[in-house]
This record gives sequence, structure tokens and C-alpha cells, in this order.
Amino acid sequence: MAEALTPHLPQLLWLVPLLPMIAAGVIAMLPNGCGKLASKVALGALFGSCLIALIALVCTLAPSSAPTIATAHHWFCYGDEAVKVGVLLDPMSASMAAMVTFVAFCIFVYSTGYMETEQRFGRFFGFLSLFCGAMLMLVLANSLLLLFMAWELVGLASYLLIGFYFKKPAAAAAAQKAFITTRVGDMAFLIGMIWLYRESGTLMFYDGGTGLLETNALESLAAATTCGGLAVSAGASLLLLVGAMGKSGQVPLHTWLPDAMEGPTPVSALIHAATMVAAGVFLVARTHPIFQAAVDVDGASIALSAAAWIGGVTALYAALVAMAQTDIKRILAYSTVSQLGFMMIALGTGGVAAAMLHLICHAFFKALLFLSAGSVIHGCHDEQDIRKMGGLRKTMPKTFLVYAIGMMALSGFPFFFSGFWSKEAVLHSAQVWQGGIGPFLLAVAAALLTAFYMTRQALMVFFGSPRKPGVDHPHESPKVMLVPLYVLAAGAVLLSVIGTPMWQWFEKWMGGEAAEFDGGALFHGHALGLLGVSLAIVTVGVGASWKIYRNLSADSNAPDPLEEKLGGVWGFLVAAMGFDTLYEKAIIKPLASLACVINSIERNIFVPLMAALEGGFKLFGRLTGSTDEKGLNRGFDGVCSGMKNRASSASDAQVGRPQGYLRAIGLGMSVLLILYFWLSA
Repeated sequence: MAEALTPHLPQLLWLVPLLPMIAAGVIAMLPNGCGKLASKVALGALFGSCLIALIALVCTLAPSSAPTIATAHHWFCYGDEAVKVGVLLDPMSASMAAMVTFVAFCIFVYSTGYMETEQRFGRFFGFLSLFCGAMLMLVLANSLLLLFMAWELVGLASYLLIGFYFKKPAAAAAAQKAFITTRVGDMAFLIGMIWLYRESGTLMFYDGGTGLLETNALESLAAATTCGGLAVSAGASLLLLVGAMGKSGQVPLHTWLPDAMEGPTPVSALIHAATMVAAGVFLVARTHPIFQAAVDVDGASIALSAAAWIGGVTALYAALVAMAQTDIKRILAYSTVSQLGFMMIALGTGGVAAAMLHLICHAFFKALLFLSAGSVIHGCHDEQDIRKMGGLRKTMPKTFLVYAIGMMALSGFPFFFSGFWSKEAVLHSAQVWQGGIGPFLLAVAAALLTAFYMTRQALMVFFGSPRKPGVDHPHESPKVMLVPLYVLAAGAVLLSVIGTPMWQWFEKWMGGEAAEFDGGALFHGHALGLLGVSLAIVTVGVGASWKIYRNLSADSNAPDPLEEKLGGVWGFLVAAMGFDTLYEKAIIKPLASLACVINSIERNIFVPLMAALEGGFKLFGRLTGSTDEKGLNRGFDGVCSGMKNRASSASDAQVGRPQGYLRAIGLGMSVLLILYFWLSA
């Protein structure tokens, strides 16, 4: 079947992103009252994309029949140059397209129940469709230019969705913050892209041997140098990394991601699981050959080392901040920032397959967690403060079950949850990295804290007794919201099969190789020791959280048990270590002050000056107008009148009678003859 479908894939692949985009355009034309129809259009289009993406995935599964399909089409020409675009299908893009469509479809189904009472129900699905279409174009693009265009569409759609409740000031501010912050990274991405085009002459990834990721271009990029002897590949890679940091919320460009929680919960699930934040990680993974080409004399890549350390710092920072949060969605938001840091660690230490495995597994269990949180919020009448919950496992047992699966997958519970094996792969990549042990230690600390804060959240939400004042009459969510949770929970468990060291199917598939089962792989080399470290991480994290939070007060206003232990550090963590305050004082306020100064200069100097100049020009106009009207015009009119009178007198002599003309001629001749004879005498 795979071989029969492969010849048609280049045409079919274009439909994967185009179907949701067309659906978004159709929904935009529908009246506001057609919300149900809009949801059906969106679901139908995404279902079609999901089917094609799964077919494409099947076509790449067997190494013997898993060709890299790279198309190149002329888009337009300028001068003698042609701009090409195309689609690319390889294991990386196939897995991403299948994941995005499948997880997004679950979120779409969930949204039909969660957003049912919204007045702008149809418009919401239009934005979701645009979001998914842009992300799918991004992962399937065979051109860095096409990827960048889709990248910007993803940013636009995220702005629309985060600010969906635009009448709410916090939501409008969060949307602006996300849009502006990510523009910083996007500008670096754009500069890097232009630089790569200047040096290589192409932005196609694969193009018959002349593509950006093919040998000739990589060698030329590595050989060319810029200021300080830095290779062009290194400089461009660093710029691409900054772009990825903006989209994937890496320190210090992370501040927009927690505030994105102001959007509806399905939006949070889509952003944090399958779409926007995954784009930055995917960009580094896709352009990883350029990063690898940027090596110094010691054989290390500056850009990859930067990615590893930035990822490690981000993973630990976000895990520390998550411990002190009380909003159920904000805890998960900082968790996403931390897990993206793990992916960057893997990319920086050379584990592209490990990063992609963790990205895909994370998409399932993080979507599960966000949608479970949405179920809790829905059942608790829009309450999001975990201090006001408690004991919900009795009133919401189904939500508790799926949440527990997501929580254990994220925390790295052994051995039946995908998060355990994907995080194990990241730790292994960091452990064997030749650039130092720092990122590995940061990842270990972050993993321990992940188990701690996720156990804290579970205990405060689902265990103990209901708190007062708290939630009155919580209830279970409807079936349309629970079924997608069951599907995602199954994925969070079943994906553990493809990432175990005993059967490294995913890693081998990414490299185009066949995987073989090796039951003794857990006892090879450092695997057993690393497995012991992972078990210790989970045990210590869960145990410490259980010890601190097992006996929670029934008073929702009581201080957090950890607050008493951390003292002043607690407030520092609650404030996210002051990044927002720092940016407010170091960037926002100085720019606002500069704007006020410019405004004052404009109002007090330029506006009066312009008014004076305006008055001067008006006076000059009146003077020149008076001179023109009373002087030049009258003089010219007088001359014209005199010439007219003379012409009129001359015309009176022209009476039209021939005899008169003959008399005049005769008289004239007579006068001339008299003068002639008189002068001749």
C-alpha cells in the first residue's frame, strides 16, 4: 500500500496544510450565527488533513520504502533568479504532521463542548483552523522561506487566539506581549535567513544536491568566515537559535508563554502541545546540519553549545518557578517552558532523535494535562486557583484518571509512560556530550523538580478534602470533552513502546535504519546507571512533595506549606524571579519615558513651529495673491483691453465692400505718385 501511494504523495502533501487554511477562509465568510456549521467545517478539514498525514507517515515507516520526498516548484522570478517552494516528507516532517493533525483533532473535538456557549464560537474555529494550517505548512516546507512565512502566520494566529477574549484587558495585553516578544526572535530569524541566502544562493532545503542542507552548501557555509573568524554557518545558526528561543519560550524570551494562559483552555493546549512552541524546536531540528557545520578547532559547535546551555538554564528556571504557582494552567505553562528546555538540551548535545521523541510524547501528555485542567475548570465553574480546590477525585473521577496518567507521564514515572523514556533519552544525550556535564546536571535538577511540582498540583487539586471558601458543587465534564482525553491518555502510554532502549525504533527510524529488539540494552554501558538516576529523581521528587503536601489545611487562605520552608525565596519564585519587573524597568519604562519626551518635544516645539510655518506660508500666499490680483493681473488686463480696442477699431475699417477698398487703393497710389514726382523734381 505504501509503495502504491508514494508516487501521489507530492500532490497530496499540499492538501495537509491547505485544507485547514481553506476551512479558515470559508468560516471567515460565514455569519456569526453559524457556529455549529463552522465547527463541522473545521473538523472535517482537519480530519482530511489527518488522514493524509497518517498515510504519509505509513509510507515512511519501512526503511526500505521510506524515501525523502522533496519537491521544488518555481514560485516567481526576479531578474535571472527564481524563487522556489516545495514540500518535504521525511521521518521528521511525517511524524510532526501526524502528531499535529491527530492532537489538534482531539483538541477540536474537545472545543465543541468546552466553547459551546461562546458567542464567537464559529470565529474561534476559524482561528484554530488557520493556526493548524500554518503549523502544518511549517513542518512540511522544503524551503526556509516558506517555513518563515508559515512561522509568521503561526504568530498571527496565536495573537488572535490568545486575545480571543479581547474585551478582557489581561487577554489583550497577553496577546500583544506574545506578538511583540516573539518578533524579537523573528527578526533574528529573518536576518539569519537573508545571510544564508546571500552565502549559499538558495533557501531550499533539498534541491537535487544544491539545497541548503546538502553537502555543497554546508561546506561553503562552514568555509566562509565573518568577523572574528566566526564561520558563517555558526553566525547564521546563532541567529536561527534566537528565532527558536522566541517561539519556544527559552530564557530570556520566555515571558510571553505563561501569560498566553489568558486564551481559552483549548488554545493553551494547542499552543503548548502541538503547534507554536514546537515550531522553535522543529526549526533547530530541521536546520541541525547547519548547526553541526559550525564547528571550531576543538570540534564543538558554538551554536549547539549555546542551545544546550540555554535549554538547561530554561529547564531548571521554569521548574523552580512552577513550584510556587497557584493557577492550574500557569503551572502547566511553566512546565511547558521547562520541557522545551529539555528538548533544546537534546538538540544542543546532538540528540535530534531524542529531542523529536520528547517533543512528540510531550505533545500528547501536555495536551492531555491542559485539557484535563480545562475539564477541572469547567467542572469548578471557571475557578483556576488550586488553593480553592481539593478532593475532586471523588466528584470528577474520570478527569482524575486521565489527569493522573498525564501527570505521571510528565513526571517521568517508570516504566509504562512515554515521558519516562523520552526524558531518559534526553538525559542520555546530555550525559555523553563532550561539551561538559553542566546541561546534564541542570536537566537532572529540573526533572526532580518536575516530579515535585506535578505531585503538588495533583495533591492540591484531587486529594484531601474540599476547601473553604472554595468550589461549590463541582461536576464531571460531558462526554464530548472526556473522549478526547481518553484518546490522548492512551497515546501518552502507548508511545512508551517506541522509545525504550530495548527497542529504539524511533531513533533508528529517524536515521533511516531498521530497529532490532535488544532485551539486554538496559544493562549496556551507562544505561543501567542512568536508569537508576531516573528512578531516584522520580522517587525523591514525588516523596518530597508527598511529605510536604499530604496534610493540607482545609482553609484555602492558609499559606502554602512550601512557603513556610522557603521564606523570602517563595515570593521571588512567585514573581517568576522578577523577569517581568526587570523588563518593565529596563525596557518598557525607558521606552515609555522616551516616548513621553518625544511626545512633549512634538507638542511643545514641532507643533508650534509647524503652526508658525503654516501661518507664514499663509501670509506669503495672501501677499503674493494681492500682488497678483491688484498688480500683475490689472496691468495685464489693461494691456489686453488696449489691444482689444485697437483691434476693434481696425476691424471697423473692414466693411466688406470692394468699391471702398478700390478707392482706398487709388487714393494711396495717388499719394505715392505725387511724392515720387515731387522728390524726383
